Amino acid sequence: MKKITVMATSLTLGASAAAYAGGYTPPVTEPIIAPVIEEPIADWSGGYFGGTLGYAFGGSDEVGISDSTDTLLGNIGEVEVNGANIGLRVGYRWQRDKWTFGPELGYEFADIRDETSADIVVDGDSVNIGADAKVENILALRFKTGYIVRPDTMVYGIAGWARASVDYEIYDTDVSYDADGYIVGLGVERMINDRMSVTGEWEYADFGKETLEAEGLSTRATMDYHNFKIGVNYKF
Repeated sequence: MKKITVMATSLTLGASAAAYAGGYTPPVTEPIIAPVIEEPIADWSGGYFGGTLGYAFGGSDEVGISDSTDTLLGNIGEVEVNGANIGLRVGYRWQRDKWTFGPELGYEFADIRDETSADIVVDGDSVNIGADAKVENILALRFKTGYIVRPDTMVYGIAGWARASVDYEIYDTDVSYDADGYIVGLGVERMINDRMSVTGEWEYADFGKETLEAEGLSTRATMDYHNFKIGVNYKF
């Protein structure tokens, strides 16, 4: 019995010595990789309506006066239209991942105007001739394409058609007209909550050239301007 005990003890000590001789090998632990959580994309799709408040500036129309034979008699100055405008809009957006796109119909009431006058020689006489231009309202169909940079923030481009009603007087004669043109611009929109959002936009509007005649004289009106607008949208 003593021999068996001595042999067991020897085997135990031998096994322990062998383990220490090889060094301690720590258990292998798999690294813990934290899951990547992507921020959810907000839902910008659907219909909306809203309003805008803007200020137009930077119009440039050099008013040249010609006679009935289309001979230039002289320039009476430059009409640099500017002024406030307030608008209503309704639109619809589709969304594909972070991209949005859709049409928007808007109507703006405006007081965008300027005037100029000067003396020029007409039929041998010096005559004071004035020009007064005012954009009264604008109907526009815009197409907006946006990219969602954050769940609550989107930037977008603007391109569209517009029709302006222009109250124009030359030589004390009303020669008002309607003009078709285009609008391009950039904007940013930020959600306040699931329904409300605020916008900031820059637009450039160009309504081409229009030949106007009064009292045997004529001029070619060129109506364009820049417009900065802030607005509010309500999603329905």
